[in-house]
Amino acid sequence: MPITQISVSVENKPGTLNEVCEILEKELINIKGIMAASVMSPVQVHFIVDDPEKAENVLKARGFNVSTKDVIAVATPDHPGGLNAILRTLVQGKVNIETLYPFINPSGNDAIIILEVDKIKEALDILKKHWVKTYSKEIYKS
Repeated sequence: MPITQISVSVENKPGTLNEVCEILEKELINIKGIMAASVMSPVQVHFIVDDPEKAENVLKARGFNVSTKDVIAVATPDHPGGLNAILRTLVQGKVNIETLYPFINPSGNDAIIILEVDKIKEALDILKKHWVKTYSKEIYKS
C-alpha cells in the first residue's frame, strides 16, 4: 500500500525551507522524512508527514505550490547490503527509482526508506513477492 509524499516548490534562497517547516510546526504537523536538492529551480522539497492532507491544505492556503504523489515506505535491513537487497528486486522488474530518502524511525531494527518509483503498482507487487515489508498509513504514527 502506498503512502503520500508532499512536494513543495520553493525558491533557493535563505529562509524558504525554514518558512515551510515553521508553518508545519505551528500546525503541529510532524516531519517524518525529508529530501531536498538545489539542482532544480525551483527547488522541490519532498516530505513525509504525519498528516499529509492537512499539510497539503495548510501549505496551499499559504500560497505554496504543493503536489502529492504515492510513494513506497519500505523496511530495509540495517546492515551492509541491506539496501541492495531491495534494489535488486526492483531491477528484476525494471522499476526505476526516481527519488530515495530516509524515513525517521525511532524504534525497530530496520531502516526505513522512501521510494518514489516510475511504476508503483509493479514495485509493490515485486516487493510483496520477495517478502519485503512495506508500510501503509501506520507509518504516519510511528
